[in-house]
Amino acid sequence: MNEEKGLIGLDFSPDYNLARYLQNIRKFPILEADEEYRLATLYQKTHDQKIAYKLITSHLRLVVKVVSKYRGYGLPISEMISEGTLGLISAIDKFEPQKGFRFSTYALWWIKASVQKYILNSWSLVKLGTTAAQKKLFFNLRKIKNKFNLTDDREMDQSILNKIAQSLEVTIQDVTEMNNRLQAHDGSLNSLIGDSSAENGLEWMDFISDSKPNQEEVFSQLETFHYRKKLFNQALNVLNSREKEILFKRRLAEKAVTLDDLSQIYHISKERVRQIELNSIKKISKAVGALQ
Repeated sequence: MNEEKGLIGLDFSPDYNLARYLQNIRKFPILEADEEYRLATLYQKTHDQKIAYKLITSHLRLVVKVVSKYRGYGLPISEMISEGTLGLISAIDKFEPQKGFRFSTYALWWIKASVQKYILNSWSLVKLGTTAAQKKLFFNLRKIKNKFNLTDDREMDQSILNKIAQSLEVTIQDVTEMNNRLQAHDGSLNSLIGDSSAENGLEWMDFISDSKPNQEEVFSQLETFHYRKKLFNQALNVLNSREKEILFKRRLAEKAVTLDDLSQIYHISKERVRQIELNSIKKISKAVGALQ
């Protein structure tokens, strides 16, 4: 069960209208502990998607709650909710109700892990560190700065750096570098511009030109290639067999044969081989011009 839409047609994606999505998920009831245990136990045995549907929809509000804590990273809320929902879906297959934990307690880790992975992958074009200490620093630095009332982007003094490094068990250099990275966030190309609405607004991606040729240009290039190839094959008829062989071995082979080797093959001087090669090129050029 790895697809967002894999549960009897339900679309968990809030991409199109986030407000409507949040309104819709409030309609799903929160399960009592006994009912949740019964359903989870039954799902272990049957893997019935209708049961999974009930367990997942009753916890969609948990996904939104988790995602709300990561709003400060400047990434699309809808994308983070979708990623968190994938984590929730993954938790269903791993959950063991017999251990006595509520599903929300177990699913919380999966939701956070999925959202954090998305943030780390999306945050910068330059890959962020992925050690446990670096992840901890990335996701806690802003929280600690707020604790010290450092709400702007001013450089932190040495005493603050020391406190943060000690509390997170990292070096001062790690804190400084991560702080610079967070301040210089690349931003998302899917971010909306200005006051654009989610339904019909423009994204930064819309203003990036595509340097790749379009279909008409590709077709034109193919036509040109085939036309030139046809002309070249026709022009080859003006060469005798030795001229063709020397031309192919000198100019068209993957690894060009040396003049010395060819002189020994055809029992002529290296200078004569060079002359035949150049004269063959002139003959073909003249023939191609006559065919056009």
